[in-house]
Amino acid sequence: MSKETDLGFHEQTGWRCSCGNELTPHKVAALYLGNRFEIELPACSRCRFILVPESLAVGKMLEVEKILEDK
Repeated sequence: MSKETDLGFHEQTGWRCSCGNELTPHKVAALYLGNRFEIELPACSRCRFILVPESLAVGKMLEVEKILEDK
């Protein structure tokens, strides 16, 4: 099941990848509770490291979980 959401992380950050490359917004697929979400997150174009900000992991994903439970 593929869903397009606005759970992206569009803010600029000072974070850099451990390989030294800058993290830039990339569209990535996230699987959560059997559902697939296309979201934009800061990621390294060299080694594919993806930064999941705490606000998304703790806040927004909890909201998504509650919405999916209500279905």
